[in-house]
Amino acid sequence: MSLIRSLLSNPLSTDIWSPFGSSTNEISSFASAHVDWKETPEAHVFKADLPGLKKEEVKVEIEEGRVLQISGERSVEKEDKNGKWHRVERGRGKFLRRFWLPENAKVDEVKASMENGVLTVTIPKSEEKKPEVKSIEISG
Repeated sequence: MSLIRSLLSNPLSTDIWSPFGSSTNEISSFASAHVDWKETPEAHVFKADLPGLKKEEVKVEIEEGRVLQISGERSVEKEDKNGKWHRVERGRGKFLRRFWLPENAKVDEVKASMENGVLTVTIPKSEEKKPEVKSIEISG
């Protein structure tokens, strides 16, 4: 059994697993990037809120044939000697989200786009195979 399959045994799992190391300091509160997963008759559509990020700072990958991985990093702003921070609430650092895709996902036809801080990943679905019914003649 592969490591990914064992970590993602639930097909709808969105648990965060970090290849960046086991230290929680390496994955910030931004790691909980919110992702919606909608299934339409034609596709699986994922939408991730990634405010302030450019498409160059985000990676979308398919691993082990059926694992969608969305990752990236929001950099820490450079220290400004003329200013004083009163509050820092926006998440920063590395983030990683993984989703085990169902059998009907056409992983070779994935499309991704980013607009206004929202990443949209569209994975078309293959047509459902209807079970073949074969009539058996009854003898006797």
